[in-house]
Order: sequence, then structure tokens, then C-alpha cells
Amino acid sequence: MSKKFFPQRPDANPTIYAYELIGVESHKGLVKVGYTNRTSHNRIAEQLKTSRVQYKILFEESAIRNDGTVFTDHAVHRFLRKKKIKNPEGEWFKCSLDEIRSAILSIKLGIIVDDSRSLNFKMRPEQEKAVNKTITYFKSFKKENRDKTPHFLWNAKMRFGKTFATYQLAKKMGWKKLLVLTFKPAVQSAWEEDLQTHIDFKGWQFISRNGLSFEEVDKNKPFVCFGSFQDYLGKNEVGGLKAKNEWVHTINWDCVVLDEYHYGAWRENAKDLFEAEDKKEVKFGEGEGIDFFDEETMPITTNAYLYLSGTPFRAIASGEFIEEQIFNWTYSDEQRAKEEWIRTEQGRSEGEINPYQSLPRMVMLTYQLPDSIKEIAMKGEFNEFDLNHFFSPVFRTIEKKAINRLKCKEISKNGCPALYL
Repeated sequence: MSKKFFPQRPDANPTIYAYELIGVESHKGLVKVGYTNRTSHNRIAEQLKTSRVQYKILFEESAIRNDGTVFTDHAVHRFLRKKKIKNPEGEWFKCSLDEIRSAILSIKLGIIVDDSRSLNFKMRPEQEKAVNKTITYFKSFKKENRDKTPHFLWNAKMRFGKTFATYQLAKKMGWKKLLVLTFKPAVQSAWEEDLQTHIDFKGWQFISRNGLSFEEVDKNKPFVCFGSFQDYLGKNEVGGLKAKNEWVHTINWDCVVLDEYHYGAWRENAKDLFEAEDKKEVKFGEGEGIDFFDEETMPITTNAYLYLSGTPFRAIASGEFIEEQIFNWTYSDEQRAKEEWIRTEQGRSEGEINPYQSLPRMVMLTYQLPDSIKEIAMKGEFNEFDLNHFFSPVFRTIEKKAINRLKCKEISKNGCPALYL
């Protein structure tokens, strides 16, 4: 009876794969979609035999549905043909990888997924903790402070997935109008990609400076407005808010997200930071929009504030956020979680994917202070040591080499030999 209802999973590894031929004009732009229960390389080698044609595997995906049943490449082929994708011969298709991934995802889930939505990953444990802690705080704060707006900080390292987790928070909170203000406009692609390619956010709309406008969105569906702090809160020539952005200030947002928050928190050094990153962002460093940096003076109404940063040290040190308003996730936390998963991997359920597998190994290096400086600190003279002054010889060396490189580049432009240090 148990074998009938709970059959053992076979040793085979059902896989859907896609590859392209290299240097074959007759198959230029075509992708082969196949199936194997062995390795893709072995199966492709059988197909090409002794032709010695070079190929490139574009991706490999499990051919097991969510209910445990297996499907083959024929199901994928039928799906692609129904979508009117060109199929000049057999298993070869003229399509993008996202279209193939979307087809596979639709077959696995048993629903039709948009071609543009090919991602279906879940939140990692720490992302769930961040979301749940934030929800708990927002709800408890509102019970005790009905007329005040709560704010929360995610002090999370790079690769934490702050954009994806923010959208999941919005879904769980039932938010429909999300305003993302950033001090670094270059992060727009990350916010846009997560919203438009993951199946969890189907129906959400993305407003941006060079994309969808507020007039074009369906107001009955949820939307995210992404913009730079210096654009939406910068002043016009007469000192008022820009007319084209008036609508932003008339909406009562469910949440305002301040991304890359540390750029604004380091106000006196903002110009240098922006110059180092992008010349187009220097205006903020010069003060555009900075007048409305604080929540109390910001001409925007919202039910909540969410701050995102990987290095919000000054904001924490200044007491702007208390412990219950902060979720921390450091490089050490990541490596600890990765090691713990590896240690307990054998005891986990079959098919459970290691969410930390793709994260790189991290080596943390520390500097041991000389005993003479330790003695000064132990005596209570805590203001005697300055880290910048301590490393000033190193900084001067780096600066000198940078200047030399620039000089060498200038020489090379004039047709002279260049020596890079």
C-alpha cells in the first residue's frame, strides 16, 4: 500500500536542457530544447555524435512538477508552439531563454505564466525574519501611536536581497502604493527586474522616469513608483517643488522606502561619494533635495517608512533607530547561516535547495592594534586614536599611485609609452 501511494523517487535525474550550436550559420538564433534523465553533456554528445560541432549549454532545469510527477521536452515543445514561437525544425526554436523558462514554470505550476516572468524563488530564512519583524513592529507601533508614522531600518549587507524582500513585505502588508526614493538612481534596474520578472508580483506596475508614467498606470492595481530623492524632492528655479512631480506629493503612500540610505546620512561627504559613483548624481551632494531629508520636513505623506542600507553606521550611532526598529544581517551572519545549512544538509528533506549555495566564500581580515595604543585606550584616553590618521601613510601611497596612473594615461594619449603602476 505504501509503495502504491508513496513510490520511491528513482535515482535518475529528469532534466530539461537548452543549448545552441556555435559557428553553425544554418542554426544561428535557434535553441534546442531537450530532455534527459542523465547528464545534459552526455545526451548532447549522443545527438552530435562525431560531428565535432561546438555547442553551449544555456541552462538546465529540473523536469519534475510540484506534485512530484515528471514531464518531458515534448510538453515544453507543445507549450512553445501554442505560443506561436517559430519552430523551423523538430526540437529547435527561435526564442529567448526567458520564454523557455516561462514555459517550464507554467508546466510545473499548472498555470499560465507571463513570458516576462520566469523567476519563482522563495525568500531565504533571514529575509522572512526581516519581513516578519518589520510587520510586527509596524502593527504594534500603530496600536500605540495612531497619529504617528513608524520607521524601520534594514541594516543588511550586499546580496541580502533587500528589493525582493521589500516587495514581499508589501504583499504581506497589503500595500498597493509604494514609493521608492533612492540616493543612488543606478539601482533602478534591480527594483524593476524583481517586480517584473518574479511570478509573485504579477499585476504590479512600475513607474519610473524613463518608463511607465503615473497617468498610464491602472489605479485599481498595485504600483511602485521609483525615483531619485534629488528629482522628486529637488526644488525648481523659484524654490518650490517641481510641477511634473506634484502628483507624488498628493498621494498618501502606503510606504516610502529610502534605499541606499547611508548616502543621505553622510551629508557632509555626500558630494564626494556621488562623484566617486556617478557624475550625474553630484546635484544631491550639492544639496538638491537635502532640505527635505528628514521625515518631519519631507513633503510626502505615508503610513510607514522603510530604510535600506548596507552601511547605516551613522544613523545607528546617532540613535535615530532603536534596537526594536532595526533588522541586522551582516557578512558574519551570512557565513554562519551558510555553514549551518551545510552541517544540517543531510538531515533536511529531499529536494530542499540550499539557498546559500551560490553565495561566495567570505574571508574576514582584522587588524591587531599595537600594544602601545591598547594601553592608551585601557587608561580611558579613548579620543587619542584616529583610524584615518593611523592609516594616513597607506592612504597617501594609494593616492600617489592613483595620480601616477592618471599621468601615465595622459602620456599614452599623446602617443608616448605608458607605465601603469
